[in-house]
Amino acid sequence: MRGAVIYGPGDIRVEDREDPTILKPTDAVIRLAATCVCGSDLWPYRGDDEVNGPSPMGHEYVGVVEEVGSDVRNVKPGDFVVGSFFASDNTCEICRSGYQSSCVQREGMGGLGCQAELLRVPLADGTLVATPGMPDADLIPSLLAASDVLGTGWFGAVAAEVGPGKTVAVVGDGAVGLLAVLAAKQLGAERIIAMSRHEPRQKLALEFGATDIVTERGDEGVAKVKELTGGLGAHSVIEAVGTQESMMQAIRSTRPGGHVGYVGVAHGVELPGLELFFSHVHLHGGPAPVRDYLPELIDLIWNRKINPGKVFDLELPLEDAAEGYRAMDERRAIKVLLRP
Repeated sequence: MRGAVIYGPGDIRVEDREDPTILKPTDAVIRLAATCVCGSDLWPYRGDDEVNGPSPMGHEYVGVVEEVGSDVRNVKPGDFVVGSFFASDNTCEICRSGYQSSCVQREGMGGLGCQAELLRVPLADGTLVATPGMPDADLIPSLLAASDVLGTGWFGAVAAEVGPGKTVAVVGDGAVGLLAVLAAKQLGAERIIAMSRHEPRQKLALEFGATDIVTERGDEGVAKVKELTGGLGAHSVIEAVGTQESMMQAIRSTRPGGHVGYVGVAHGVELPGLELFFSHVHLHGGPAPVRDYLPELIDLIWNRKINPGKVFDLELPLEDAAEGYRAMDERRAIKVLLRP
């Protein structure tokens, strides 16, 4: 099969990789209908995460089951399935509490390389969710979004305690931040402040439910959010970047007693203890338990109540994955969908 491999910073190649096979009775093999490039894939691409030799890339996937192991009961060949970026058994005590991304048996899908034609999915019964039937072609991008960025934005909103009557601020205008806006709208937020300096992303944020746009960053961005909220700050803030600046902007934009949901993969983030102590701000986040939300998200997409697939503003064949990385790195694209 063909698959994307990173050799070092800025060096993405699509090459022949060994076809996956069933290794354990709990495995499934799927043929991908679509995959994509994630903002977090840019960390190693830019050299911020170390690359140890050629490594397969990608952790977002949807497709059709081709083969299942002898212990798999919940999906079968021919099913169209969506899975999370962490494989999980969905039965352990941690999974049952709603944190499948910390399953005692969890396995990261990124190491298996989802930017490919075929994929082995461990713990298939707990990881994969079948759609009600074969989806229409126009639903596939939205179902793919559910595999990570929609579920991650949704978790950010849940972690930030978004709900009716709340004012929400979203720090970050990538796919996760934009879908956090969509999630906040679905969860009933009264006011949604999207922090973005890029006009196409601002337009999509407004389409997804944002009521206000703040173009300022850092201290100026915090001041603007305070100005919009009577000097108090937002009830709920979603941090969707992962840098020191974005985390502090999120914390400082939150009112005392408010909640920050942080879902940006942290790089170099250090929290000032004394400031945090006196802020009275709640912090919760981490790798999103996407599997917990998949049934609800698939239902919303299947019934065309939400269209998160709009975050894909560039579609390329898998063979052009390197261009997809370049486009996202240069901010020429919000998110790139790859067709195997």
